[in-house]
Amino acid sequence: MAIAFDLYGTLLSTESIAHELAKVYDEDKAQFLAALWRRYQLEYTWRINSMGEYKSFNEITPGALSHAVAEHELAISEKDADSLMKSYDALDVFPEISLALKLLEENSSQVEAYVFSNGTEEMVENSIRTSPDLAPHVERFKSLITVHSLKCFKPDKRVYDHLVEQVGKQGDTGSVWVVSANPFDVVGARASGLKAAFIDRIGRGWIDRLDDRCTPTIVASGVDKAVKLTSFFTCAPRSLFNYITTTYCHHLLPPLNLNC
Repeated sequence: MAIAFDLYGTLLSTESIAHELAKVYDEDKAQFLAALWRRYQLEYTWRINSMGEYKSFNEITPGALSHAVAEHELAISEKDADSLMKSYDALDVFPEISLALKLLEENSSQVEAYVFSNGTEEMVENSIRTSPDLAPHVERFKSLITVHSLKCFKPDKRVYDHLVEQVGKQGDTGSVWVVSANPFDVVGARASGLKAAFIDRIGRGWIDRLDDRCTPTIVASGVDKAVKLTSFFTCAPRSLFNYITTTYCHHLLPPLNLNC
């Protein structure tokens, strides 16, 4: 079984950039700027996908920062912008990630782990290798898979087809999991025939209503819980596995929720 972990927003907290923003603005401004920066970063990827054009994540991210700052009639110097971009390569992990990595190590004979990101190869490598929590476990990931060579972003179907090809599971998409805290990523994976675990740290459950045919296979309150359940699916008898996934995929029940 292959598990592909989204990086930004799932393993790494994009909200943690607020610590660096607070060095330029006050604490209150830093919090909402961090959220707005992330919002425009994602919005730009969706817009450029729809336009059939491409700019790398590394190009989009500083533009999104400028947009967020300008929206609140603030200013930012080139020096501060460069410093914040460097800080984007050193985001904090979420609290449960250390346990999730330990679980992956314990199940390494059954699970192949990957990082699957919108970021460029350089951004992803820097983010992992400069993280004190991720760097010691870099060998736990079989490879770092990015969208850059495709010139498009999640949730374009080509991205998920690329993932399946990279993990060597052509013709067996059901054995590939995407673990993500981003609803658009989960929907994209499910629409492409992959399984998906939605990380719901807030505890609202699955509220996305774009396509009720593409709900997550499971909903978990953290990456560690998602790893536990996907590992259970690997060990469960095929008949039980098929029953659970078929039931949830066809909406006889809501997505399996592990927010406990």
